[in-house]
Amino acid sequence: MTTPHLSYQEFLVLARSLNCVGVEVRNDLKRPLFDGLAPAEAGRIAQNEGLRLVGLSQVYPFNIWSPAIKSEVRELIAVAKAAGAETISLIPRNEGLDTNEVERKAHLAEALREILPLLEDADMTALVEPLGFRRSSLRSKSELVSEINALGASHRYKLVHDTFHHVLADGGAIFPENTGIVHISAVADPSLRVDQMEDEHRLFVGADDRLDNVGQIAALLAAGYKGPISYECFSPLVHEVKDPYQDIKASMAFIEAGVAANAAA
Repeated sequence: MTTPHLSYQEFLVLARSLNCVGVEVRNDLKRPLFDGLAPAEAGRIAQNEGLRLVGLSQVYPFNIWSPAIKSEVRELIAVAKAAGAETISLIPRNEGLDTNEVERKAHLAEALREILPLLEDADMTALVEPLGFRRSSLRSKSELVSEINALGASHRYKLVHDTFHHVLADGGAIFPENTGIVHISAVADPSLRVDQMEDEHRLFVGADDRLDNVGQIAALLAAGYKGPISYECFSPLVHEVKDPYQDIKASMAFIEAGVAANAAA
């Protein structure tokens, strides 16, 4: 989502040039997944570039369980296995519906319970992403971790710590031991209230970041998190950048310096 104008192979070349450990690939762009390459071939190309496919996104809305959603989960798992992707992503309903507490908790529990045997059979991990928007049917990491633990399924389900959604959901516990990936992006516009922030405002992380990405990342690392950190920038301003190498490199340097300073303090 950060570089939707790049081809799959251009995306991999960019990641390698930035010394990334891996990439996430999405199926919700306006073009075929892997630009139409067979999953096994796409995985081979990534491996040849020295990159992991850390995640394959997404099934939406996973927490409104149905035969159709089950088929989507099965299909995404099969594609992930063929490509050598390490995880799949599950995204909750985000339309201002199914927000009644009792109903949404029941739907979440049902979906996690039904998906678990599919993950077990495939030896696959699913990343579940709470969305901090008020319209989301799953905002709370605490609620998600509680449901996962009730199933005894922390070996199959990991959560996404998204720095943007963490702020929108009023912060709270960070659960480093339950986190499978961290998504980062910044909001810079000083005129926006937190409840006015939307995906279109999400930029590369820099000095004008209002979400304290550096502080969130530093806290996760200090608490023992060792997994991948991935940009997820939806702003058209980011998408208009034809060659994002310098912007991403500068953002990485800003984060690394900030985290180092935080650790030394």
